[in-house]
Order: sequence, then C-alpha cells, then structure tokens
Amino acid sequence: MVEIAPRIVVDPSVRFGKPVIRGTRVTVTSILAKLAGGMSVEELMQEYDLLQADILAALHYAKDTQN
Repeated sequence: MVEIAPRIVVDPSVRFGKPVIRGTRVTVTSILAKLAGGMSVEELMQEYDLLQADILAALHYAKDTQN
C-alpha cells in the first residue's frame, strides 16, 4: 500500500490498484460520481462510514491530478 496523497492510497490488491480512501475500499472516483449525482457530503459520510476529511481529500486529490 502506497499513500499517494493525504488519506488516499493505492494497493494493487484493493480495487485493482485504484486510489481509495485509506482504511476503506471506497474509490476516489466513487466519491466523485456520487457527489456529481447529487448525493450530499453528509449522505456519503453516513452511507460509506467516511469522515468529512476523507471526502475533502478525494476532492483535493481529483483537483491536483487534473490535466
């Protein structure tokens, strides 16, 4: 497991090596898709047992990796 950003890790044995929130199997792309689909941060936190900091980390990671 390699931390590629704060709270974001990749592990070839977890979700095919896609970036996930550390300690979960929730991918950054899943978080972004749910937010884009209208799910609130509070709903994401409740449904996936995430912290607000996890969701913000996914957003920051996505922003930082935009080409």
